[in-house]
Amino acid sequence: MAKVLEGLRSKTVGQPWFLIYRRKSENLFFRLLMYLVLVNIAYTFLYPVLYMVSTSLMTIEDFVDPAVYYIPRAPYWENYKLAFDGMKYDLALKNSLIIALVSAVGQLVSCSMAGYGFARSKFPFRDLLFGMVIFTFIVPPQTIIVPLFILYRQLGWIDTYNPFIVPSFFAHGLRGPLFVIIFRQFFMRQPWELEDAARVDGCGSMGIFFRIMLPLSKPALLVTFLFSLVWHWNDFYEPMMYLMKPQNFTVPLRLSILQSTLNEVTGGMAGELFNEPLVMAACFLVVLPPLILYLFAQRHFVESIERTGLVD
Repeated sequence: MAKVLEGLRSKTVGQPWFLIYRRKSENLFFRLLMYLVLVNIAYTFLYPVLYMVSTSLMTIEDFVDPAVYYIPRAPYWENYKLAFDGMKYDLALKNSLIIALVSAVGQLVSCSMAGYGFARSKFPFRDLLFGMVIFTFIVPPQTIIVPLFILYRQLGWIDTYNPFIVPSFFAHGLRGPLFVIIFRQFFMRQPWELEDAARVDGCGSMGIFFRIMLPLSKPALLVTFLFSLVWHWNDFYEPMMYLMKPQNFTVPLRLSILQSTLNEVTGGMAGELFNEPLVMAACFLVVLPPLILYLFAQRHFVESIERTGLVD
């Protein structure tokens, strides 16, 4: 430490005082400018959440009062009770968790195996098949929804969870090709000496995958699991196409029929109770589970993003 201080002192000795002051002022200015930019960016992303939370705690009188802008006169928790009952949140939460968790686990298993095959195995037409995987990632799902709906109807899968769960166990499903690309990118970065040493010890391809490569791929597994879970949770388009009965609806679908179900709960008083604070309370209930998940996993998630090779 003494040597470091002596080196710093030697660099400033003999320099005019105004140069030293100017350099410190420039560093302080750029640091303040950086903090200002970061605060503005953070406010841009946090403002919708802050607006949603503050509005959800307002009465309709506070909401239309121009004197009340961010902070309500008194928190009105009745909005959350009405939103919870109107959305039948407990049932919708169970449906969303079944679809999101099972599909995420299916994509973990299938996409990791597919990515390992594309990265470490040599077989005919490997590059062509991987190009087809990329092509399926590029094609918007809306363009193929009609043949998919006809296929699932012929299989008897309409109004069931099969259209979301079954494809996920075959390295497909919601953004499945992206997860195959993530695993392929990760496994390609691993040294070949690991496989050579395992093969010398008599380990086969599946043994290498499950005993060596899969334990090393924890960052890619975490990224895939979180992405798949959140995207399945937030998905509105495919559940709207495949789910018909309200008792099978996910949380985002329940939000779209909030007013009609609120009529059932309140005995036809939805016209008097349905307002923007109530809608904001329902929206907050929709984003609450992914928000809690991110609060607990954000540090590991950022570290895993860096280690998967996505930022190269």
